[in-house]
Amino acid sequence: MAKTDSTGSTWRYRWAHRQNERRRREFRGAEQEWRRRDDELRRLRTLAEAFHGSTAAGAGLPLELAPDEVVFWVLPAAQLVEVRHTAVLPAPDLTIAPEAAPLRARRPDGVRVADAGMAVITNRRLVLLGGRGRRDWAYGKMTGLSHDPHAPVTLIQVLDRRRTSGLMLPADVAADFRFKLALAFADAIEQRGAVLDQLDEAIAEHAQLKPFRPQIATPGQARPFAFVPGGRRTVAVAAGIALLVPAALLDTDPSDPTGSEVAVAATPAPSGTPAPSGTPAPKAATPVVPPKAATASAPRRDTTSPSPTPARERRCGAPANPMGYDFCGGNRIRKPAAEICDWFDCVPEFWAGRGYLVQCRDGSVSLTGGRRDACAEHDGMRRTVWS
Repeated sequence: MAKTDSTGSTWRYRWAHRQNERRRREFRGAEQEWRRRDDELRRLRTLAEAFHGSTAAGAGLPLELAPDEVVFWVLPAAQLVEVRHTAVLPAPDLTIAPEAAPLRARRPDGVRVADAGMAVITNRRLVLLGGRGRRDWAYGKMTGLSHDPHAPVTLIQVLDRRRTSGLMLPADVAADFRFKLALAFADAIEQRGAVLDQLDEAIAEHAQLKPFRPQIATPGQARPFAFVPGGRRTVAVAAGIALLVPAALLDTDPSDPTGSEVAVAATPAPSGTPAPSGTPAPKAATPVVPPKAATASAPRRDTTSPSPTPARERRCGAPANPMGYDFCGGNRIRKPAAEICDWFDCVPEFWAGRGYLVQCRDGSVSLTGGRRDACAEHDGMRRTVWS
């Protein structure tokens, strides 16, 4: 037996069922995507912390290691590529690029394959052991590094070589190669901690994006337009037509039949026969004022619309403040205004923090954003403060 509401209809229950199914599908898709990204960030964090090489990993390789050199990673299949037209590459840095679209296994224009062999990442250099010889890229001489965003190609410039060269790898291992190369470069300049802090910051920001479970729609929330085919759009179009038709009718100026007849009668008809003597001449017709002209001097209605009410300031829960800081989004604040503690509840030793501005779970604000111990004494970090 079909369920009905107080009016005996079932469309409200069908509407609620459709709404709940749609919300459930959207939530599951968003949650699955969020968990996949969260797992990837945590995997990279674990890999960065446990990324330690050894001299034993280089056993059996046709490569002579320096006394303090260890092997981090070995990839059996790699291709040496060279660029025909050399351009200046950006300087290497420790930025962990966000996840992009899947790479396509193709060679970019202007790049040619010169050799193939085994790629080796050590704590001092990147090496290709190819069939035609060995190619080294020492971290200490590296002046430029670029990863192609669409193809699994990494180009490198060094001081002792004029031509730009690099490696082309299988598409499924290119992301891991780039991350491990960044870790090896960070180790060479003693900045492994900066990469760990960057990953901790990315994990904390991603945790704030976790989707919330949607509310359950009930039959009582259904609106009458849900019963109309096309829903809200159909109702909006019908309402617009209902407003336009009367306006169009008011703007039209149909001719007045009474006025037309008076105007014709007041015009003397041409006649070639003179009027007989003794016949009184017709009196001139008195002009008749049309009804519309009589109201021409009536005062017009004031059509000036009232000034709009100013929009409510967007703060997303942040206290009102003249600096414009909020919880909605924007730019991180690493150097807050001097009067911030007059408007926000600052933690003790606020100005001793080294990071960006965040709100802790107890409601206070701190300058420890981006650090692993952010808001450690205030129940942990809650969210970022933006400008």
